[in-house]
Amino acid sequence: MILLIDNYDSFTFNLYHFLGDLGAEVEVRRNDSLTAGEALALNPAAIVLSPGPCTPNEAGICLDLIRAAAGRVPLLGVCLGHQAIGQAFGGQVVRAPEPVHGKVWEIRHRGSDIFGGLPDPFHATRYHSLVVARDSLPDCLEATAWTDDAAGSGDGNGLIMGLAHRTLPVWGVQFHPESIASEGGHDILRNFLALAGLPANRPANPPTSPPAGPATAKTLEKAA
Repeated sequence: MILLIDNYDSFTFNLYHFLGDLGAEVEVRRNDSLTAGEALALNPAAIVLSPGPCTPNEAGICLDLIRAAAGRVPLLGVCLGHQAIGQAFGGQVVRAPEPVHGKVWEIRHRGSDIFGGLPDPFHATRYHSLVVARDSLPDCLEATAWTDDAAGSGDGNGLIMGLAHRTLPVWGVQFHPESIASEGGHDILRNFLALAGLPANRPANPPTSPPAGPATAKTLEKAA
């Protein structure tokens, strides 16, 4: 069973359906409905932390759960969940140079782990105003995906769009793989399931790739 922590966000159920498309059994619990210990007592095979509208400090059990589960249960954080992973291991979550809500951007990546088999670059939907600061990354975390300078980073390295723990099965993505306007969303989640040692089916009707761009994704999300 995959435990999906709902951070009070509508994208949670996109994740639920995407994981279901891959054949996963998913149990959804809100971030304030149980403790970290109670979450682990459910004996999940993997944990996914959903997007959400707040900061990691306001995300219920997420920070405690990351610290309790790391090294015991594979973890994937999406958007707010990704930021919580960065903060839980000692990184800083800061304001992005500009808020981006419902835009499709090019994402570059190193081509391994959850990004295995994806084109470089690919296009994904961003909905966030916070990021994990690159210069605050602890030694145990590494950036695995990023934007280019067109995203407003101004530092020549891009904003962090993916994180991985160097020794533990912990990954995060700042963008939304579960968005209908993102490329490779099922592939990213399938890679996570494989890394967690879980089987994954191939969805019968994977979503159509969006146009290159930055482009708005809001209309597509409403139609999903």
